[in-house]
Amino acid sequence: MFMLQKTLLVVTAVLLFPAVPASAVPATGEVRAELQHLFEAKPAASILAVAGRAVALHPDVLLFYRQRNFQPAWLGDSGVSEQGRSLVELLRAAGAEGLCGEDYNLNRIDPLLTPSEEILRHSTFAVSWLANLDILLTDAFLRYASDLAEGRIDPNRAFSGWRARPRQIAPVRLLTYALEKGRVKQVLQGLLPPHPGYFALRAALADYRQRWVGGEWPTIPAGPILRPGTNDPRLPLLRERLQAGGDLKELDRKDLFYDPATAAALKTFQSRHGLKTDGVLGPDTLAALNVPLAERIRQIELNLERWRWLPKSLGARYLMVNIADFSLTLLSDGQSVLSMPVVVGTPYRKTPVFSGRLRYLEFSPYWYVPPTILREDLLPRIRSNPALLGQRHFEIVAGGGNQVIAPDTIDWAKVDPETFPGLLRQQPGPWNPLGRIKFMFPNRYAVYLHDTPDRGLFARDVRSFSSGCIRIARPFELASYLLADGDDPQLRTVLAERLPAVPVRVDLAESMPVHILYWTAWVDDEGRVQFRDDVYWRDLDLEIALEEMPGEDETIAARAERGRQKIGI
Repeated sequence: MFMLQKTLLVVTAVLLFPAVPASAVPATGEVRAELQHLFEAKPAASILAVAGRAVALHPDVLLFYRQRNFQPAWLGDSGVSEQGRSLVELLRAAGAEGLCGEDYNLNRIDPLLTPSEEILRHSTFAVSWLANLDILLTDAFLRYASDLAEGRIDPNRAFSGWRARPRQIAPVRLLTYALEKGRVKQVLQGLLPPHPGYFALRAALADYRQRWVGGEWPTIPAGPILRPGTNDPRLPLLRERLQAGGDLKELDRKDLFYDPATAAALKTFQSRHGLKTDGVLGPDTLAALNVPLAERIRQIELNLERWRWLPKSLGARYLMVNIADFSLTLLSDGQSVLSMPVVVGTPYRKTPVFSGRLRYLEFSPYWYVPPTILREDLLPRIRSNPALLGQRHFEIVAGGGNQVIAPDTIDWAKVDPETFPGLLRQQPGPWNPLGRIKFMFPNRYAVYLHDTPDRGLFARDVRSFSSGCIRIARPFELASYLLADGDDPQLRTVLAERLPAVPVRVDLAESMPVHILYWTAWVDDEGRVQFRDDVYWRDLDLEIALEEMPGEDETIAARAERGRQKIGI
């Protein structure tokens, strides 16, 4: 799978904050006057010439300085204050969060931290130097705080079919508090996503960057399918690759025999990449092995960005569907208590990303045909053969489902999607695509979890076959967990899979959060880093969105599509 690469070289630098003689530091009042002059000369203050360069400032920079009557924020008796130094140290460490310090003026701030003797000798230069530095530090805090808490990109504007509820902050209020209390470092660290999954993935990023210090891992040449117990000249290189990724412990052998230890390591690798765990080196496994280390690092960074789009709390107990992993997990107090395979939407009819609340279950459900499927799939066939309705157990209902319309009373030659006389639904039974049960969390997309009569799909490695809803492998196991406190005799009968002939709704005693998410990199309960293919090209969309700034009339989604067309996908 093709992905834009962004190779990050992590360089640890130690920059001293030299103490500037107090006599050389201009008075605060002089710097305040310079700040006021800079902003009043350009009231919009969206772009200022700072340190000889045009800088597009955070929109709240001017508000911040007006609220403090243009008093400088980051200066002490000998130049940059302790809080300013704390901020710079955090910006230098922004790479740990999958961010880049240069996006927060670090490349402009660093040269200003060490004033030249010429600057110190000329009061006018010194005042301008301090004012510029103060503005850059303020802008850096506001941007960094916003990005940590809300993400660099607003997915609600960026991508169709992606509705997130990120945290929202008041960055000026945060900055004012941080400076008054001397807690810049603590405030910014407190904005990190408070989820264990974020910190586990953050640690994985550090680990993979450390691997990068040793260089790119080896590429395995193409060749015949390799099975355990056979010989192949690629075995030493395969062992080297598995050791570089942490799947194989040090194994001091150079022979060409595919031994059990190497096969077990390859199975571990396959398990971490969503592949069939057979120990066979086939085309899919070979392709996953040959994804560059730099690309895996970038994949982790993109998924750290997705963590920043989530609310502060996911719930004490919640359901999570990972679209890219084709899986459902029920978590309680951060621990997985139930997991199963799912089938999600095709790349053409993508399952959206959003959150909802599971409110009720319905046994023996009707299937109400979605408008898209009616328009594109069923209506053309019904018009040519109305008998198909009876053959497939469909009925047309009006009046909220209380009135069934006889098909022979309809002039099908005049029916189109806009004039269809009611709702098309399929009766409960083994033919129904919803199977025996559906799990409802009302949402704008009409997406829900449900059973399916097509059980064979769960054996596939890639399970993107639905029209957007999510088919689950073990629906009655999930229902039994959700309704464990139910003591109704009819409910016990239903849970024993002795189903009624007509739909039966069962409300949950307490609604449960449901999060439909898209992770292509995460850390599992055993501490292993998991990677998945970007089945919907969401990583690529995000990469393009982060790389390019949108024009005034171009949305990020449109720009991402333009980028995909540019590279021919």
